[in-house]
Amino acid sequence: MSLHFRFAIASDLHVALPETIPESTQRFHLVEVSIPVLDKVLEHLSTVDLDFLLVPGDLTQDGEPENHTWLQQRLEQLPYTVYVIPGNHDIPSASGSDRAIAPRDFPNYYRRCGYDRAGTPDALYYTCELLPGVQLVALNSNLFDADGKQYGRLDREQLNWLRQLLPALRDRLAIVAIHHNVIEHVPGQGQHPLSRRYMLENADELKQILRENGVKLVCTGHLHVQDIALEGELCDIVTGSLVSYPHPYRIIDVCHDDRGMVLEVDSHRVAAVPGWEDLQERSRECLGDRSFPFMQRLLAGVSLDLDADATDAIARHLRYFWADIAAGDARFEFPDFPPAARRYFERFSADACPAYVGDNRATLVL
Repeated sequence: MSLHFRFAIASDLHVALPETIPESTQRFHLVEVSIPVLDKVLEHLSTVDLDFLLVPGDLTQDGEPENHTWLQQRLEQLPYTVYVIPGNHDIPSASGSDRAIAPRDFPNYYRRCGYDRAGTPDALYYTCELLPGVQLVALNSNLFDADGKQYGRLDREQLNWLRQLLPALRDRLAIVAIHHNVIEHVPGQGQHPLSRRYMLENADELKQILRENGVKLVCTGHLHVQDIALEGELCDIVTGSLVSYPHPYRIIDVCHDDRGMVLEVDSHRVAAVPGWEDLQERSRECLGDRSFPFMQRLLAGVSLDLDADATDAIARHLRYFWADIAAGDARFEFPDFPPAARRYFERFSADACPAYVGDNRATLVL
């Protein structure tokens, strides 16, 4: 197989027109910069001879029809094709509301972004040939229980569809796009109450299907961090959010040489937009300002034998902990923490993972 192409990933755009942004001081997402940040990214991508752009979910703030309409029109102006899937924010309720679209309406907004290939008009998953020898498998991981509560899982219909589809793709490079994470990107992600909602509930079943069919590459979003996780031959590339520190996106060069299929992953950040010339600094401080209750909840979910005062002290010390994880390639040392807390938090250092290859820049051989 002779391949050489370039694609980009921009995730969790959370596009919000000014009139749709709620007045809240507790928002983690800087949705007020969503449109100028996206414009900066698209301006850069117009200079790099791109084959396609992949957006693995959370295209809009909260599924507002006006935000979907704006983004649809913006993406259709681009000189390359954009492929999208829904995130939990894009279809926040099972039947829609006066403020958010229903899941069945999502494909109608993005027919030119992959959904013209869906098997049925309202299907939220599809497959298409990106280039000769390269196939996209785009999945929907947003389901609702009987009470209307949203959760991350692949339904039986999609799993059966994958079992029928993937054997025919064995001679191609298959790229799977799914919003929820398939491999853990932080220690204990699938068990901690704060982080397990970012994992696909039936990830093990999906991974088994992918392995049986030689699929090695998955692109995810949702977690708002930069991380590349490996589990055996399977690789899950999660890309951070354009409305959260450090406002990253990726450009990936793919070629086939004597080593196999080689991916050169490079990451970029939006440094500034009008009115936010110090975007990186302000965005990091924004996460820091909201970190204390978050870190308290994180500590409450693990057994470190800490009293209330020690818990509060550690939570305050960890002001930039999540921001550093979100940036990728984090290094942590906490020599003054109690031993159990030190061991726990130093596990989050990127190079503490035996399979660490780099979160922002990496060479992957599939």
